Amino acid sequence: MNTEQVLEEFRQAGALLEGHFILSSGRHSGFFLQKAFVFMDPKRTETLCKSLAELVITSNLGPFDVIVSPAVGGLIPGYEMARQLELPAMFVEREGGEFVLRRGFQLAKGTRVLIVEDIVTTGLSSRECIEAVRALGADVVAEACLIDRSGGMADVGAPLLSLAQVDFPTFAADEIPDHLSQIPAIKPGSRELSK
Repeated sequence: MNTEQVLEEFRQAGALLEGHFILSSGRHSGFFLQKAFVFMDPKRTETLCKSLAELVITSNLGPFDVIVSPAVGGLIPGYEMARQLELPAMFVEREGGEFVLRRGFQLAKGTRVLIVEDIVTTGLSSRECIEAVRALGADVVAEACLIDRSGGMADVGAPLLSLAQVDFPTFAADEIPDHLSQIPAIKPGSRELSK
């Protein structure tokens, strides 16, 4: 799949939204990718993750032992990628504002990990996830995401494979352009859910 085909899947799901949004990163944007609408459809999710799995395979960065995803956004694509790649799936979640491995999940030292995210904007959640996994002694080999909103500029701390790259402009809170500042901002992300 190419970027336009991926975005068309989001459009068809009603998941490419326009307005004034505060992203999980705290930055503002006129566009929001409501991936929950995409993940409501198991077939659409399977189609996207199958293409992403093929990209991971052809990257020659593997083999991988396990997939780890950050909760909440990475849970569904992480599971589906694990199914496509026939690997175990686990996730980190926030405890006291920090990503940790809970629920009895364990990573042995040297375990080769593929991080799977839904959408990367600044790479902050990805870096936090990768740091949490590396702190356990595991080897984060790469990260894969459905959409890289940074247009390839995000540094996640590992090689980043994305099914699509877009460059939707984002703005700091003190740099919001007039056309956005006139629209009430909404905050649809999940970063604050478990702090």
